[in-house]
Amino acid sequence: MSASRRSGTTDELGPDEPTEPGREASDGSDLLAALLDGMDAALCAFDADGVVTHWNREAERILGWTAAEAVGRHGFAGWAVRPADAEEVQARLMAAMRATGRQVHEFALLTKDGGRVLVRTQSAVVHGPDGEPAGLYCAFSEVHAQIDLERSIALSEALFENASWGVVLVDADLRPAVVNAHAARALGIGRTAALGRPLGELLAQGVEELESALTHVLAQGAPPAPAEIWVAVRTPEGERRRCWRSGFLRLASPLAEEPVPLGVGWLFQDVTESRQGEQEAALLRFRCNQLHRAARAAAECEDPAEAVTVHLDFALAGFADQALIDRVTEPADGPVRLVRIAQTPAGTPGPALLTGQAGLPVCYGPGHPALQCAERTGSVRSAAGTGPAEEAREWALARQWPSDTVHALCAVLRSRGRTLGVVTFLRTGGRSAFERSDTAYAEDVAVRIAGALDLAGLLRTE
Repeated sequence: MSASRRSGTTDELGPDEPTEPGREASDGSDLLAALLDGMDAALCAFDADGVVTHWNREAERILGWTAAEAVGRHGFAGWAVRPADAEEVQARLMAAMRATGRQVHEFALLTKDGGRVLVRTQSAVVHGPDGEPAGLYCAFSEVHAQIDLERSIALSEALFENASWGVVLVDADLRPAVVNAHAARALGIGRTAALGRPLGELLAQGVEELESALTHVLAQGAPPAPAEIWVAVRTPEGERRRCWRSGFLRLASPLAEEPVPLGVGWLFQDVTESRQGEQEAALLRFRCNQLHRAARAAAECEDPAEAVTVHLDFALAGFADQALIDRVTEPADGPVRLVRIAQTPAGTPGPALLTGQAGLPVCYGPGHPALQCAERTGSVRSAAGTGPAEEAREWALARQWPSDTVHALCAVLRSRGRTLGVVTFLRTGGRSAFERSDTAYAEDVAVRIAGALDLAGLLRTE
């Protein structure tokens, strides 16, 4: 149907070709009006002065104004648009009278009950028999659905191109189907290289927890709050441990009557630094509390020697699995030697006990970490390394430590300018290696133990 036929709905606009007076003309107008009323798009027509000449049923459905109420009004001012918008809307519509082709605009119209509807219009001029503009027609429809679609597309593009957090769409088989640029960088892999691969190939640790979360979302829906998942990412420098604060959304097909899961939307942010800072602060508070509690408990001990073991017991909590205290003895004709005076039970939990009543030196070989600590008057860290378990066992036994020891930290005991001995903290294979922050704590404990040793008279012998 041509533009002139679509808009020529009244005698004022006129059909393209003349008709003989009588029933044929009447039947043609009625047929054209019926066709326009049956269309899905809302249609209205204006004469050259901007007066509404036609208003179909779809226009009535969208805005609530009947044809009897709309036809004869001048433009939309005073009834179908806000007064502030009336002049601009009228100018846009009438501009089609001077333009070539369809003119597309978007603006808000008012419903009869006072509501506001955003519409997209297509307007075109209608020419009279003399070729001059006789009016225009305007087709319009609600654009909420169209705008929602465009916004969804824009949001998707922004998420996958410019988002400052990782976005991964995981299919029902728990394999990445779409990966944004940020997530690809976090995983240390290209966007296309990650597609379709099992999560176990992308992460070295944390896969079980992540897959469990994804499976739960597929079955039960999104959790009520984000979850923090610790993972290990493979990098050229080795595995790197990261904490990702993750949110999950179940994706279902909008075309099915029953929800059909398409996969899971996984969004995450790297919060490793903040979480590590919080953990370090909490650990520092705990250790300070332990030192304070140890000092109070040691002050209640009648035997100063018992205060030594009290400090050791409080220091072990959350810090190490076992501990040893060796006293320094320096024979006049030989190097520094160490005598065991206190230790925790090997292999079983329990309080530290005073030992070494016989005063026999411990058989430490040359270069032993405890001897180095006493000679240098500084802390020494030592570890078995990453070799086989049997090598770690031999390493521990060669140093006179329990066979399951993997990490050791020796701190010197000094009081009033004298080296009294060495305290050694030991960790098993299930614990991480001692770090610099651990060394500072061990030195604080050593100061307190050295003070208790001094009071107990357990000094080094010349």
